[in-house]
Amino acid sequence: QLQLVESGGGLVQPGGSLTLSCAASGFSLETYAIGWFRQAPGKEREGVTCIHYTNVEATYAGSVEGRFTITRHTAKNTVYLNLNSLEPEDTAIYYCAAREYWCTPNEYDYVYWGQGTPVTVSS
Repeated sequence: QLQLVESGGGLVQPGGSLTLSCAASGFSLETYAIGWFRQAPGKEREGVTCIHYTNVEATYAGSVEGRFTITRHTAKNTVYLNLNSLEPEDTAIYYCAAREYWCTPNEYDYVYWGQGTPVTVSS
């Protein structure tokens, strides 16, 4: 069974950090682009950042530039999203998604999706 599983979400204070994980099973992430998307309450899902199969990052949400970093650990078949300097506006459910080779900001281009992990930034 091919699936992605996110973990690492939780409640954090403004200015804090979290690391989200996206672990794949049933297939290798090595030839896939992995995107992180998020959906805040009452808003549409948006692309946050992505990593091409070449391990080059593509950032889609300007508000996270310099604060969020995406990395791939090939041996663990896992992609990580490091969230730093978190703001209340980052509160959302975060999803990872996979498509072959290259990133796009369009969620409909992605084939595999995880179930999402919630991030709440609040004091």
